[in-house]
Amino acid sequence: MTIDPMKAQDVWKDVGQHVQFTVLKLNRKDQAAERETIEEFADRYQAILRSLRIRDADGDLKAAFGFSNAAWDYLFPDAKKPKELETYETLSGPKYSMPASEGDLFFHIRAKDEAVVYEAISQFRRFLKDVTTVVDETKGFRYFEGRAIIGFIDGTEAPQIEDAADYAIIGDEDPDFINGSYAFAQKWRHNMDFWNKLKTEDQEKAVGREKFTDLELEDGEKFKNAHNVASKAEINGVEQKIVRMNVPYSDPASDNTGTYFIGYSRHWTVTKMMLKNMVEKSDYLLTFSDILSGQLYFIPSRPLLDSIAEGEL
Repeated sequence: MTIDPMKAQDVWKDVGQHVQFTVLKLNRKDQAAERETIEEFADRYQAILRSLRIRDADGDLKAAFGFSNAAWDYLFPDAKKPKELETYETLSGPKYSMPASEGDLFFHIRAKDEAVVYEAISQFRRFLKDVTTVVDETKGFRYFEGRAIIGFIDGTEAPQIEDAADYAIIGDEDPDFINGSYAFAQKWRHNMDFWNKLKTEDQEKAVGREKFTDLELEDGEKFKNAHNVASKAEINGVEQKIVRMNVPYSDPASDNTGTYFIGYSRHWTVTKMMLKNMVEKSDYLLTFSDILSGQLYFIPSRPLLDSIAEGEL
């Protein structure tokens, strides 16, 4: 049994121009009613996407919808569970930590046209608002040249689009959940005044790459806790990869600017290893950033969403 990217949700390509991340919490007042609503929504969700792709054929709408471990246990207590699905708990290092946050349902919507993003999440909420509460809603955007808000090209170390599916989509190691994915969502807030006062040379040493060309620096030219050093994960000497679709977000009037990190992976253990390395090595990015949220979600395949809709879990 091999992966089939066409049966997966949109977890392996297309960062998008206009982006929205929404995290919802189940009200947990009536388990049977809430499960019934989610079963209906599993079908409605896919129908809404099909409709909007017809209505705006050039919008390039992409979406992913998933469940946290807590939500899976609550909604489907008698069902099997993805092998690596767990509740993310705060990771701490010598100086910094990456806190966990609550969340049951997760949406990652992106398109060329913000109106399509708006319409998608608005229609989703019509079916979910009676059984959920909004935990967080963050609008992201594509910055110049696909750069992070700190001015460096983002995603250089991510796999090429031709290879990305193999890194993002669960395979036959977990056949009941093949073509699903593990999504880790984490919201960073940056102290841009601190960052912008650094000399370009120091920024480059902090990231580990040249700012303009994006060429990687030699190891001796980087800070010991440079981002591309601290975030590297290796198993038996082989560097591990995930699919990143990070985007900037900003509300300049309130001085709230940061990065929404979203990583899709075939193995949650790989993403978790990267996060542990970052806090243990005090990744330089943490020196001017606050982590506002973080949680792991399982993104079901489209056939599994159909099974949920049919009440088969």
